[in-house]
Amino acid sequence: MNTPVNLSVVYYSATGTIAAIAQEMAETAEKAGAEVRLRRVAELAPQAAIDSNPAWAAHAAATADVPLVTADDLVWADAVLMGSPTRFGNISSQLKQFLDTLSGPWSQGLLADKVYSGFTSTGTAHGGHESTLLALYNTFIHLGGVIVPPGYTHPDKWADGNPYGTSHCDKGGTHAVDGITRAAARVQTERVLKFARATKALSSAA
Repeated sequence: MNTPVNLSVVYYSATGTIAAIAQEMAETAEKAGAEVRLRRVAELAPQAAIDSNPAWAAHAAATADVPLVTADDLVWADAVLMGSPTRFGNISSQLKQFLDTLSGPWSQGLLADKVYSGFTSTGTAHGGHESTLLALYNTFIHLGGVIVPPGYTHPDKWADGNPYGTSHCDKGGTHAVDGITRAAARVQTERVLKFARATKALSSAA
């Protein structure tokens, strides 16, 4: 019998690409029997900036009912999948701001020994997919997390081509999340759950 796992899928998404990947991951985990919390981080951009981009404004309105993440969502979780679009080869300021609020539970060791993995998207093929994920993994290291990358452990990852995590090139907003990206998201989610079950079982046996 599989060890039950709590999974938090935490993301920032401006126009919906990252949100679509997050949703795919959440649904995959639920089908696998995990308890799932899908959470978005708070928007920091001024309303004028959001309103200047119709896709951004539409997505903000469409996802207003998605709960905002809190530190408790990470403390509760056995595993965390975290996603951000690329911002100059790094994570978004919105996600970084949330991470910067975690010093309390971090200092108490409440975020350690969990499985962590990341996902991202960019507007161009070489626009920072890997560097964004590596930047995110720096934080996971400081939390004392167990980083589980998807690697090339499944044929669908050869199609996706990113061993660091799921990533999608939206070609400037013209290329929606496709079957290749969704398949990669499922592979990554299943792999994270596999290792989360293992680490949780080990902790319980200790």
